[in-house]
Amino acid sequence: MAETTRITVTLPTEQVAELKKLTDNVSGYVAEAVARQIRHQLLGADLRSYTDECGAFSEEELAEARARIFGTTQAARDTSAA
Repeated sequence: MAETTRITVTLPTEQVAELKKLTDNVSGYVAEAVARQIRHQLLGADLRSYTDECGAFSEEELAEARARIFGTTQAARDTSAA
């Protein structure tokens, strides 16, 4: 099990009420949300670094990424909608 540190977090009352409706494990829920946000920010930094070094992604690269993330059907639908 990962080492943990106890902290105090202040949230709006309405958010706490909704959170308690979603889960009995508030700490686990918040830890998962924080981990997701950290991954999101690190990925954003990596993408900015890549585009700074290599330039913008081509349409082909973006289509390939969409296909890998969403599957071929979703990527085709996104491309035809543009």
